Amino acid sequence: MDVALQALTVLAAIALGVRTKGLTVGLWGAAGVLVLVWVFGLPPGSVPTSAIFVIFAVVTAAGAMQAAGGIDYLVGIAQRVIRAHPNQVTFIAPYVAWLFATGAGTGFVYYSILPVIYEVAYGNKVRPERPMAIAPTASQMGITSSPVSSAMAIMVGLMAPLGFEITNILSIVLPSTAIAIGAAAFVQNKIGKPLDRDPVYQARLAAGEVTAPEPVDIGVASASAKRSTWIFGTGILLILAFGIFEGLRPVIPGADGPEPLAMTTMIQIIMLIVALVILLWCRTRSADVPRAQVFRSGMSAIIALWGVSWLANTFIAANEDSIVEGLGGIADNAPIFIAVALFIVAALTTSQSSATIAIIPIGITLGLEPWQLTAMWMAVIGLYTFPINGSQLATIELDATGSTRISRFVIYHSFTIGMLVMAVVSVLVGLGIGGIFYG
Repeated sequence: MDVALQALTVLAAIALGVRTKGLTVGLWGAAGVLVLVWVFGLPPGSVPTSAIFVIFAVVTAAGAMQAAGGIDYLVGIAQRVIRAHPNQVTFIAPYVAWLFATGAGTGFVYYSILPVIYEVAYGNKVRPERPMAIAPTASQMGITSSPVSSAMAIMVGLMAPLGFEITNILSIVLPSTAIAIGAAAFVQNKIGKPLDRDPVYQARLAAGEVTAPEPVDIGVASASAKRSTWIFGTGILLILAFGIFEGLRPVIPGADGPEPLAMTTMIQIIMLIVALVILLWCRTRSADVPRAQVFRSGMSAIIALWGVSWLANTFIAANEDSIVEGLGGIADNAPIFIAVALFIVAALTTSQSSATIAIIPIGITLGLEPWQLTAMWMAVIGLYTFPINGSQLATIELDATGSTRISRFVIYHSFTIGMLVMAVVSVLVGLGIGGIFYG
C-alpha cells in the first residue's frame, strides 16, 4: 500500500506540473520529493548533476551562437534547401527540420522554417498538411538524435556508467531516425485529399479566408553569424571525435587506476569553450546570451529535469526491490513495454527529457541492455500524442487552408499518423541495429 501511495504521489506531482507546463514541472517535482521524504520517510534520491551541467554548457554555447546570429543563418540555409525542390517538399521539409534540430540541439529552428514550408507547399499545389504535419514531428526526433540536446545529455549520463557512450547511442539513433522519417514521409504523402477536392479548403476559399502566402525574406547573414555556426559545429565534431577515439581524452586518476576523462565532463569543457570562442571571435556581447530563446528554454529544461529526476530517483531508489519484483517478469517476456512507457510518459509530460529521466532508470534497474534502452528511447516522440505543443498549435494556426487540423476526437489529429509511424519504425529499426552490433 505504501508503494502504491508513493507512486500516486509521483504521478500527481507530474500531472500538476503538466497542467502548468514549463519549469513548474520541476517545481512540482520538488514538492513531490518533500511529500516522499516527510510523509513516507524516504531518503532523497540523487540528482543527475552531470546531465544538468552538460545541458547548462550546451545551452550557453547555443545561446552564444543565437546571439551572434547563427540560428538565423542556419534557418536561411534550411529555407533555401526547401525551396530548391518544391515538388518534394513533403520529403525534404522533415529531413531539413530533423537535421537542423539535430545540429542545433533544439526544435526551435522549426518555427522559423514553418512559413517557408507553407509557402512552398501552397505555391506548388501540395496539400499543406502533408509536409507541415510531419516536419515538426521530425524536428522533435532531432532532439533524440542531437549530440548536444538536453535529452541526449540525460541519456549520456544514464548510459555512461554502463559503458555505453554517446557514440554508441548515436550509432543506433541516427540511422533509425533517418529511416523512420523516410517511412513517415512516404505514408504522409498519401494522406488527405488534394486541395481542389478538400471541402474544408473550398469552403474557406469561397468565404475569402485564404490568400496566397507572401514570400518569406531570407535575408543576408553576417560574417560573425556564419562564423558562430562553424565554431558550434566544430564543437559537435570534437565531441564525436573524443567519443569515438577514447585515447584522445586526457587520462586522469581513477578508482581502478588511470582512466580517460568521462565524456560528460568533456562535453561540458568543449561547449563552454565554444561559447567563449564565439563571444571573443564573433564579438558577441555576453549580456545577450541569457536573452537568447535557446538559453531561456534550456534553463527551463534544467529546472524541470532537476525536480522530475529528483522525484523519480527518490521513488525508484527506495523501492528498487518492489519494482524489480513487480515488473521483472514483464521485462523478461516483453521488454518492449519500456518503449510503451516512454511513449505514454512523454505524451503526459510533453517532454522527452522528463520521460527519459522517469523511465530509463527503471529499465536499467530491470537489467535491460543499454542498446535495447537506446532503441526504445526514441518512443519519446509520443510527446505529440495530444495537440497541445507550441509547434503543433503554431502549425495549425498558420495553415489557412484548414488542412492541418484537430479532429473532434482530440488525440487523432494531423500529426498522429506521422508520429506513430516514426515511433514504431524507429524503435523496431533501432532494436534491429542494436541486436546486430551490440547483442
